[in-house]
Amino acid sequence: MKRIFDVTMALIAVIFLSVPMLVVALLVKITSKGPVLYWSDRVGINNTIFKMPKFRTMRIDTPAVATHLLNDPERFLTPIGKFLRKSSLDELPQLWSILKGDMSIVGPRPALFNQDDLIALRTKKGVHKINPGLTGPAQINGRDELPIPVKVDYDEYYLKNRSFLFDMKIVFLTVFKVAKSDGVTH
Repeated sequence: MKRIFDVTMALIAVIFLSVPMLVVALLVKITSKGPVLYWSDRVGINNTIFKMPKFRTMRIDTPAVATHLLNDPERFLTPIGKFLRKSSLDELPQLWSILKGDMSIVGPRPALFNQDDLIALRTKKGVHKINPGLTGPAQINGRDELPIPVKVDYDEYYLKNRSFLFDMKIVFLTVFKVAKSDGVTH
């Protein structure tokens, strides 16, 4: 049932968002050197690594680490990078990962391959057994502002309380959080 929901929602989103995605792709291309998409190595179900696309918001010489680990991450942003991150438009290509089956609409956000502390804590709590998501409980409860143990507590709560209604609540609240740029710090 969850896979049907994921594919249906992703297809609907692709149809409705295809023009904005094309505009963003063009803006990325004309405002900075490099590819339109950034393919990030992320941790999926059972700690397998998959390539997750995002619209590129950082210069091509940016180190491949979590943004909060960069000294002065602002200096690595492309001219439209800050706007894309604040508006979460950089996340739209992840619809491909949902259609492919690497991600779900709702689940824990996929960790970077080198976020060992996050990966270890999720594995300890069994969270690694579910697909990561485009959005999830941590996204609607603080996002970037949450310390890793708190994020994992939200992930574990989701693991133990998953349901169609809970997913719908998270999707609904995500729309409002994204519209207000709540919890986006970088």
